[in-house]
Amino acid sequence: MALLPVLSIIGAVRTGSYMLHILSAGGFRRSICDQGFYIGPVSKFWAYAFVLSKAPELGDTAFVVLRKQKLLFLHWYHHITVLLYSWYSYKDMVAGGGWFMTMNYTVHALMYSYYAARAAGFLVPRPFAVVITSAQIAQMAMGLAVSGLVYRWMQQGDCPSRMDNITWATLMYLSYLLLFSNFFYQTYLRREAKAKSQ
Repeated sequence: MALLPVLSIIGAVRTGSYMLHILSAGGFRRSICDQGFYIGPVSKFWAYAFVLSKAPELGDTAFVVLRKQKLLFLHWYHHITVLLYSWYSYKDMVAGGGWFMTMNYTVHALMYSYYAARAAGFLVPRPFAVVITSAQIAQMAMGLAVSGLVYRWMQQGDCPSRMDNITWATLMYLSYLLLFSNFFYQTYLRREAKAKSQ
C-alpha cells in the first residue's frame, strides 16, 4: 500500500495538467465532454492506471480488517462501488471521466499521504483530516454536478455517454455525498460538541 500515495500524486499531476490544458484550450464544457483522457498519449496510461488502482485500494479494506480496526460501511461500500463503476465505465469512454479521475487522484494523493505519514509514526495535525474529508465531500458534489451536465449535454449530441451510466454515476455520487457528509458530522462536529459539553 506504500505505492498508493506515490501513484495518486503522480496521477493527480498528470491528469490535472491534462485537465488544465483542456480547460484553457476548449473551456469547461469540453473538459466534461472530452474523451481525450482515454486516448491521449500520456493520459490514456493514467486513465488505465486509475481503473487498475481500484483493486489495490479495495485491498486496503483487508488491511483494516487484519489490523482489527473498525471497518466502516462507508469504507468498504465506497471501495467496492468505485471499483465496479470504474471498470464498468472505462470500456465505454464516457464523458465526465476526466473529471472523475482527476478529482479522485487529487483527493487520494492527500488521503494516502496522510495515511502513510500516520503509519510511519508522524503526528499529523487533526485539521489535515478535516481538510481531506471536506475535499471528499466537494469531490462528491462535483461528481453529481458533472453527471448532471453530462446528462444535459448528451441530449444535445456532443457529450458521449449512456443513460444507464449517468444513472449509476448519479446514484453512486449521491450516496457518497450523504455518507461522507454524515461521517464529517459524526467525526468532527458531533464529537467536538460532545467533548465541549463534558
